[in-house]
Amino acid sequence: MISGRFINRTIGFCFSARGYSISTSVPAAKILTADPVDRRGSPPANGPAPSPRNPIVAAAFASLRNDDAAKEESAATVQKSREDALIDEMILKANNVSELLAIADVTKLNRKQALKIVSILAEWSSIKKVNLSDFESDTRFVTLCSQLGRTGPANQRSIKAVKNLKSSQQVLPDDLQTVLEIAANDEAAKLIAGLTLPQMIKVMSSLSQKRKRSIPLLRSLSFNIASSAGQLNLKECGDLLYAMASLNYRDVVLTGRICADLDGELVKNQDKMAPIVSILTSLGMLRYRDGTVLDALCGWVAAHHELCKPTQLGSMLLSLATLNYEPICMDTLKAKLVANVSENDFVRTADWLNTVWSLTILNCAKGDHLSSVLNGDFYRRLQEERRGTIQPSMKMKFLNMAAAAAQVEGANETLLATHQRELFVPFEATKEKRVLVTGMLDALKSLIPSESMVKISQSTKMGFTIDAECVLDKKCLPLPVDKEHPQGTRIAILVHDYHDMCQGPHSALNGIQALNMRLLRERGYTVLSIPYNEFSTSDKLLKRVEYLQSKFKSIVTTSKQQQQQHTAIQIIKARQR
Repeated sequence: MISGRFINRTIGFCFSARGYSISTSVPAAKILTADPVDRRGSPPANGPAPSPRNPIVAAAFASLRNDDAAKEESAATVQKSREDALIDEMILKANNVSELLAIADVTKLNRKQALKIVSILAEWSSIKKVNLSDFESDTRFVTLCSQLGRTGPANQRSIKAVKNLKSSQQVLPDDLQTVLEIAANDEAAKLIAGLTLPQMIKVMSSLSQKRKRSIPLLRSLSFNIASSAGQLNLKECGDLLYAMASLNYRDVVLTGRICADLDGELVKNQDKMAPIVSILTSLGMLRYRDGTVLDALCGWVAAHHELCKPTQLGSMLLSLATLNYEPICMDTLKAKLVANVSENDFVRTADWLNTVWSLTILNCAKGDHLSSVLNGDFYRRLQEERRGTIQPSMKMKFLNMAAAAAQVEGANETLLATHQRELFVPFEATKEKRVLVTGMLDALKSLIPSESMVKISQSTKMGFTIDAECVLDKKCLPLPVDKEHPQGTRIAILVHDYHDMCQGPHSALNGIQALNMRLLRERGYTVLSIPYNEFSTSDKLLKRVEYLQSKFKSIVTTSKQQQQQHTAIQIIKARQR
């Protein structure tokens, strides 16, 4: 029989021993929480069990049990991590098929580890280190393949898991899902080589949908798709370009391969406008400028202009404007499509804004186009559509068009008079561009040390800033920049980084930068473009100074020749009179 004195001693000892061990407290906890028994040893009557005599003691032991459970769970997690690390090490150290499959035989593998073993076997099979027939029917290998995919017979899974290295059978959705789940691992990239061309395109599209930008996996996909022997159809070309644009992933080799396959596919297409516009849109987002491909795509649109919807036309014009490219069929597009489009054809006000801005860049905007957006009513409707928030990029477009309207006959610009303060917002350059501008200014200070002869970061009120401005005379000497010099050459220096340029076989400035340079020339500036691929901050200061000096001399020489030609023309006209 347990005496009260013994219980008190036990409880007191448990309180003092709480921080040391579990074994001492467990018996006491059992004693305190057992079903109450009366002193004669008979069970209690029906009804709610009586509460412990000391609730503080019960709470103490309940807390102790919780601590014990948490420690056990933490220990189990650590043990599981150690086991996984040990299994991964065993897999990497295995040198033959028997050692790999033995790991699966003696241990329980998770799905990722099973995929790692299958991928190693697939790689060995592809480099002829082992033969597929040596392990294809092995029950351990079949079990691994069954673990990778939860559908289909195990034997079929084994064939489709590795034999896709040599056949065109489709991998089931679970296999593709497994590849995507470990997209950041090298094992997934290794598996790509064993997929067929449609499967690789499917993986690329899935990455786009899931917004998984795994560079190793994307590089593996790009290399294998670009080097595959199969022909891409029109839909596959569109899906690949859209996936690349959505993930902001640029690969010149893959894009070139897609464009090469487009030519033959366009001939087969008779009535599908959507994939054509989708491809043009993706090329614009990727800033990939290939004149041959753009001419072919736009030529198809011009030949089937009756199928083109206004929104599709707007998307096409925006891509051409972004790429700063005017196709050879531009006159046909103007006559058949641009001439008939109006604001009423667009549901969203922002789409019409982009369309008119694109026409402005392409230098084919009419006066009524510009007048329809450069007014307070249009700006108000855009604010309502955007719930009061107009992005800085939209304000930049308004300022671009307002500046261009001065040179377009019939354009009525009334927006700046009422919304000037709202539109003029500071435009921040990217970090890369700021580094380039700083390198240019360092070189410029060596040529023109006086601050009164150079202006830096000048706002133009046209939607952009001039990185540096100076005036040179006929001998290439600097003049005070704040004064007018009829015989001097006023130079606006614009630094252009990677994002200001189009990529592809026909590299050039993008449409925004080309418009900025055109607007400056219309204001009497001579524009000096300094692209990132000609001017590098890693070059020594002397080399950068020599680069600027040669550019200045070329500009002054050209300006002198133009002035001489202008003087000669004036003399001829005076004699004719």
